[in-house]
Amino acid sequence: MLALLLTALLAVHSIALEVHVPDFPVVVLYGTDTILNCTFLGAKNFNLSELSVFWQLADTQRSVHAYFDKQDRFIDQDERFANRTSLFPAELASGNASLLLRRVRVADEGSYTCFVKVDTYSKDSMFMQVAAPYSKPSVTWETDANPKPGDVVALTCVAYGGYPEAQVLWQDGSGQNLTENVTVSPVANEQGLFTIRSVLTVILEPNSTYSCRLTNPLLGDEGHASVTITAQAPVFPQVALWVTIGLAVCLLGLLIALAAVCHRKIKESCEEMRAEEEAKELEEAKELEESKTAATPLKS
Repeated sequence: MLALLLTALLAVHSIALEVHVPDFPVVVLYGTDTILNCTFLGAKNFNLSELSVFWQLADTQRSVHAYFDKQDRFIDQDERFANRTSLFPAELASGNASLLLRRVRVADEGSYTCFVKVDTYSKDSMFMQVAAPYSKPSVTWETDANPKPGDVVALTCVAYGGYPEAQVLWQDGSGQNLTENVTVSPVANEQGLFTIRSVLTVILEPNSTYSCRLTNPLLGDEGHASVTITAQAPVFPQVALWVTIGLAVCLLGLLIALAAVCHRKIKESCEEMRAEEEAKELEEAKELEESKTAATPLKS
């Protein structure tokens, strides 16, 4: 029905009526109410019964809102716009055909055409962009309880509930951009809002700081989060330290005991050798004395 009526309006198109809408994209926050501005000029002293206003989706020509014969018409309205649209009846006579759109959704993003007819007909189109702010990003990491320099660590930056898809920038402690070993995984929920998850894989250095910065293409910088990881050289746990000390003391005691035994054995060996030498010398002296006695002649 509306399609036939619009065809008839095109047949009486004239440049006498001018329709104006914003010539730049309009950014609207998700979940808020907004006004799609549309004004018309060139119609004077007309009766509202002569006025027809149609709002359509430019790409599909689906009806968003219709007004003619001094009444709003919802017969052919796209069901997703049900109970969410209205005009400003008190301002129609002054040339205001703007549309109030309530509780804006991600799916509402797109190009809208405003048609106006008062004896003659004109139209213009505008583009509406939807934006939703992300939650404050957070950075987490998983590794051993005592990270060491040289460990490979995966840092994860997460933010929720935003639109459109955000840009993620990783930086180190000196503000240097980190572009290698970075992955970004956007996932949209049923409402079209994104969860952004970015993973940065790094090799730890002592006292390393890493930050994740989130930027919404429509809303700008939406915050950042950072984490500092203190990586230390491996040290002995306290229990292991005491065990090591105990073993060292035992080993030292064993060495002392072994040294004492060896000293005693060497001393005994030396004494035995000295005794043997003394006995040998005594034996030799005895043999010498006997040989001298045997060589002396007996007196008559």
